[in-house]
Amino acid sequence: MGGKAMAGAWSMPRGRTQVIAKVERQSADQLFDAGGAMQDLGYREDETASIFVEHGVTNRLTLQAKAGLTRGHDPFIRYEGRGPVELGLRYAILRRPHTVAAVYLGVAEAGVGRNAGYAAPGQGEVDLEARLLLGRSVTTRRGEIFSDLQVARLRRSGLADETRIDATLGFRPARNWLVMAQTYAGEADVRPRKTRWVKAELSAVRGFGAWSVQAGWRQTVAGREIAKDGGVVLGIWRGF
Repeated sequence: MGGKAMAGAWSMPRGRTQVIAKVERQSADQLFDAGGAMQDLGYREDETASIFVEHGVTNRLTLQAKAGLTRGHDPFIRYEGRGPVELGLRYAILRRPHTVAAVYLGVAEAGVGRNAGYAAPGQGEVDLEARLLLGRSVTTRRGEIFSDLQVARLRRSGLADETRIDATLGFRPARNWLVMAQTYAGEADVRPRKTRWVKAELSAVRGFGAWSVQAGWRQTVAGREIAKDGGVVLGIWRGF
């Protein structure tokens, strides 16, 4: 349950490719119950190693793909194997110097792990996703600031359908530094009470030429019928 990219509304120039490899470790021993109060969960841990690729097919059309490996355990089960596989296209319907609007359509096949934070590992089959993205940027004397808002609807086979809202606020104080505050919120159409979550992530990215290194922390800060998990996010970016 995370965002599609650092600033997914920006269109990738034709012929350009960005690859992001990430390792994420999330653990929890409490959950938010149906009323949002804290309850004991029993320790659980989920780890993923993934590769996310964006390629500019044209100056407006971007191909996205994601795949990886996952493993984890809770008091009842252990799992290890392939994570979700995602493939989609993003089209920039508006491209201005400081504003970009885009739409994304994609499909994902579930993996052996936790395909939804509220579900058992392995639950889920195929997802269809439609996403609207809006990005803005401004340059100040202190550096570049950008914001990114994404709203998505997922039709999920084997899991409840979901609505997601992701937001990013980024600041580039120097050419080789980027700081990002991100929020991932969503609601699943689980009955009788819909499951909800809000995750916050803070990370810093240091550039080294064509390479960049990312380090951050993601935490579930509110929710209903969802684990209060948190953990490190480490990434390596490469553009070419």
